[in-house]
Amino acid sequence: MAVAEFLDTAQGRRLAYHKSEGAGPTVVFLGGLKSDMEGTKAVHLEAWAKERGQAFLRFDYSGHGESGGAFEEGCIGDWHEDTAAAVAELTEGPLIVVGSSMGGWQALLLAKMMPDRIAGLVTIAAAPDFTEDGYWASFTDAQKQALEEVGRVELPSDYMEPYIITKRMIEDGRARLVLRSPLELPFPVRFLQGTEDTAVSTATAVRLLEHASGPDMRLLLVKDADHRFSDGPCLGLIEQAVLDVMNAS
Repeated sequence: MAVAEFLDTAQGRRLAYHKSEGAGPTVVFLGGLKSDMEGTKAVHLEAWAKERGQAFLRFDYSGHGESGGAFEEGCIGDWHEDTAAAVAELTEGPLIVVGSSMGGWQALLLAKMMPDRIAGLVTIAAAPDFTEDGYWASFTDAQKQALEEVGRVELPSDYMEPYIITKRMIEDGRARLVLRSPLELPFPVRFLQGTEDTAVSTATAVRLLEHASGPDMRLLLVKDADHRFSDGPCLGLIEQAVLDVMNAS
């Protein structure tokens, strides 16, 4: 297994990454909340890109994986800064951005920040605005009170240990919402979504498709696929989506 390299950002965070050189556009993988760059989709896409001789970047947000910092101290804005720093320092030229779950929100934030560099966008179970529409909207009065008084609440997860959700994450998320204002995506876009996803609903995927505007945008619903979207057929669909936006750009 290759040893990770590290990038020190202007915000004082230390990010672990793996970068492989090759032809452009560079494929950049953005992982989900509490996920890391050793996940099935990230590693598979890297191997696929290497076989094609294509440049590729995967990295861990601060508080995730091999990067420095504590998860509980982070928020959407911090991870957006991490993404922007990794892209600015470690890539050149056009990008194909692939965002999974929370990484889908990060991909949309990156698209708003630097649309001229993005040649294509693929999301997998994208979770835009989930701190507001998922967490805050479902909190009980007791949880909202705990968030205000204690500064955090603990939520169970289907996939790992409970999430610690902080007041800072909720408040920062409100400053990063992408479904409340125009979202222009002026490049080929493919949204992938499983119908058996218990973390992100198909309604969220449809809402994103209907809200965003752009010249070439499609949503693929995959019957019975779950949030991981990482079995053999799903990985093949991700590859095809990346090729699709690359060839259309």
